[in-house]
Amino acid sequence: MQWYLDVLKNYVGFQGRARRKEYWMFFLFNSIVSIVLSILDRVLHVSPLLSTLYSLAVLLPYLAVSIRRLHDTGKSGWWLLIGLIPLVGAIILIVFMCQDSQPNDNQYGPNPKNEFKSLS
Repeated sequence: MQWYLDVLKNYVGFQGRARRKEYWMFFLFNSIVSIVLSILDRVLHVSPLLSTLYSLAVLLPYLAVSIRRLHDTGKSGWWLLIGLIPLVGAIILIVFMCQDSQPNDNQYGPNPKNEFKSLS
């Protein structure tokens, strides 16, 4: 849950890098909340009001963590636009998001894995 809240706090942080764990934990909690809100929309017999409002609220944090995740693998945030290509784009993005971090500092900043090691 802390990973989800950290992404929300850094909702306009497009600079730097994001670990795989940060991205996928945000994705997991975001998916769970979306499913729960969709169920609530159906139970309350309202148009998808709650899920639409939630989706709009987390759009910027999702874009920010996705771009930082691409930065962590050494790719520009513009690669996120490849997701606009049906099916193939989504598969390519999933592969990018699953890749390990570049081991050392890159043009987007220091490796976030090393930052956590030095704190412990």
